[in-house]
Amino acid sequence: MTQKILVTGGTGFIGSHTTVELIKDGYEVVIVDDLSNSKIEVLDGIQEITGVKPQFYQFNICDERKLMDCLKAEQIDAIIHFAASKAVGESVSNPLLYYRNNLVSLMNLLDAMRQFGVGHMVFSSSCTVYGQPDQLPVTEDTPFQKAESPYGHTKQIGEDILRHVATAYPELNSIALRYFNPVGAHESALIGELPIGVPNNLIPYITQTAAGLRDELSIFGDDYDTPDGTAVRDYIHVVDLAKAHAVALDRLLKGANKEGYEFFNLGTGKGYSVLDVIKTFERVNKVKVNYKIVERRDGDIEKIYANTDLANNELGWKAELGLEDMLKSVWKWQKHMNGKSY
Repeated sequence: MTQKILVTGGTGFIGSHTTVELIKDGYEVVIVDDLSNSKIEVLDGIQEITGVKPQFYQFNICDERKLMDCLKAEQIDAIIHFAASKAVGESVSNPLLYYRNNLVSLMNLLDAMRQFGVGHMVFSSSCTVYGQPDQLPVTEDTPFQKAESPYGHTKQIGEDILRHVATAYPELNSIALRYFNPVGAHESALIGELPIGVPNNLIPYITQTAAGLRDELSIFGDDYDTPDGTAVRDYIHVVDLAKAHAVALDRLLKGANKEGYEFFNLGTGKGYSVLDVIKTFERVNKVKVNYKIVERRDGDIEKIYANTDLANNELGWKAELGLEDMLKSVWKWQKHMNGKSY
């Protein structure tokens, strides 16, 4: 019998790519999304890639009644939970939105899982849980530092909730995946990162500037203790990331997890500065990006990149696509979107 997976935030950037991988793997997918930072037309892209249009519910999972009604209507076997507010800078200026959206939604899901006998969750966590680590690269044993933003703090608290829930309710198993910086787009250019309004993330701002939709890109700070003074991140292709979710889900469904709550870093293990990324984008796509240096942005850390040995060894997963692949795919996606109305 086909297993049915609930994907919250499934029309979003990572959620849509993960939905594609799940459908390829033979799962039936049910998406819940409030469309606050995505478009309904993403479902058409998923259908064009896979031949399947997932069942879709539009609501915010902070609405407990609607969530319970959804799980009552659908026989869900597991949940992959992406739905959350995710912009570091916005979380600094609007912290209550982030605490409410990111924590109430998680607690509602866990209550619903208990009520309807759903025993498995893959949780969208983040490298922001580490704050600015004392040593690099970070491993899963790296201690959490004070979160640099309310967004990062919600991910720290979310993981604490999952840890405590796994102890109190052994029937609830979860895997938290701590992503580094997801970028890229599906090779078909039918789905990709499509932020509503002004982008908060580097890559869509680069592509929109190169396409003439934005006048210039702001680089937040060039006085960090890095080789060129700009912030360093570990960028991972969204398709590699999506495949990791499918692997983690399979681990839970097969009962292969060793603890009720597990956590893994997902990255490439390589750090690139903001200027590295811009110069690589210009080189591989033969375009220019107009940019300027501005003041540092509140909530940003200086540098971080991953040690992914645990995910490589335990999950049997490894990032396959490099920075050039990521940046070629996002430009292909941007050019595809230039002719679209959404």
